Amino acid sequence: MNLERLPNEEKLTLCRKYYLGKLCLQRGFAFLPFLWLVNVVWFFKEAFVKPTYTEQLKIKTYVKRSGLGLLLWVAVLTTWITIFQHFRAEWGEVGDYLSFTIPLGIP
Repeated sequence: MNLERLPNEEKLTLCRKYYLGKLCLQRGFAFLPFLWLVNVVWFFKEAFVKPTYTEQLKIKTYVKRSGLGLLLWVAVLTTWITIFQHFRAEWGEVGDYLSFTIPLGIP
């Protein structure tokens, strides 16, 4: 998508939709962090590099919040993966039930 061709009001509307994840509300929140990543990548230049216009302040807010949400999601996911990989064997059956594949061998 070429953002240069869109008027500023439509840029703001599109940025807001990606921030709130209107499509994710119907299907679940699984892809919301992906939408936040897309929002940050697409609208970073609009928010922080382009000359000032009236909708830019709101776009900047949505881009900052999307980036913060994405970083928080990555931190939580990384923490969970680290804890799970470290303690899976100690959790016994619960760790096995949470595993998609059970590694062979001695833990």
